[in-house]
Amino acid sequence: MINRKLLKNLDVTFIVAAALILIMGILILSSATLNVNSDQWFFVKKQLLWIFVGLICLVPILMVDYGVLFRYANYIYGFNIVLLLAVLIAGRTAKGAQLWLNLGPLGGQPSELAKIMVIITFATFLVKRQERLDSFRELIPAFIHVGVPLGLILMQPDLGTSLVFIAITFGMLYVAGGRSSVLLKITGFGTLIVALAIIGHLKFGLPLPLEDYQFSRLIVFVNPYLDGQGGRGAGWHVIQSLVAVGSGGFWGKGLFNGTQVQGNFLPEHHTDFIFSVVGEELGFIGSTFIIGIYFVLLYRILRIAFKSKDQFGTLIAIGIASMWVFHILENVGMSIGIMPITGIPLPFLSYGGSSMLANMISIGLLLNINLRHEKVLF
Repeated sequence: MINRKLLKNLDVTFIVAAALILIMGILILSSATLNVNSDQWFFVKKQLLWIFVGLICLVPILMVDYGVLFRYANYIYGFNIVLLLAVLIAGRTAKGAQLWLNLGPLGGQPSELAKIMVIITFATFLVKRQERLDSFRELIPAFIHVGVPLGLILMQPDLGTSLVFIAITFGMLYVAGGRSSVLLKITGFGTLIVALAIIGHLKFGLPLPLEDYQFSRLIVFVNPYLDGQGGRGAGWHVIQSLVAVGSGGFWGKGLFNGTQVQGNFLPEHHTDFIFSVVGEELGFIGSTFIIGIYFVLLYRILRIAFKSKDQFGTLIAIGIASMWVFHILENVGMSIGIMPITGIPLPFLSYGGSSMLANMISIGLLLNINLRHEKVLF
């Protein structure tokens, strides 16, 4: 049972913001999937089921001090690797990637849970390496720690989740004490290598570790009409998303009234492009409201992080914040045509059981850290 004295530490604002974004997510999903399935509530019912499963998971997560995870980090890391290897061996392929793992009646994307496990194990790793993160040489073990599961995810191939791992890594390294100048140099060098690789591929046909469709989705946002099919190929998603968001105007067309959404012109509008539904049906004002809720949620996570009783709790919270920040910026950005299309879901809004479960577990971890932020004195 949870000690009642701990409940006075509860961050009510964080809970309200999380509940509000969940409610908004169900409302928006109900509109986005109105004409997608013969059962208009099929996706909504499944999403509600995963929210319920997530709420059930919150109970054991809150009952045990998160510090226990520190002792079992090696087992969690090993389980993560085994799970990702299982996907490569026995996973189900969908949309060109082997992301799904079916275990009897159950199934999902282990890469979503892998993010949480990496955050926990990397936080443990960084706590043990305090004061040893000042140079590139000292950072190599950290990159190897994250690089093993990241490499397995790239092999699926899942570029979007791999990018999330990178965001998590640098966010946690910075807060753990990694020297800013070194991290900036690594980021700059990495960006330069990627740019040169893209130029080399386009100009000289040099190979890339990406499928053709992945590469097209990465660069097509620059000009979606230059996709080789006049905007009807890889650029179609971006064009339709921009039409949807732009047609929403200031107030939007109203829930269930979006022409691009209800006419199914906008692809993947209940998953990857859920924010385009917000833009068309709720307009600028609704989009701003949604982003405002995310801002409050992230701000409260930072408060939880820096009020934590130990560095382990701080780093877990920062890892979750880094994950969500990247998800939000990338998903919203690709919906308005300023970021590459990577298939990254919008937390709590996009349809997806694995993603929802991972996000609910994240909420549980954050509340656990929040409840126990005061050090016990004897």
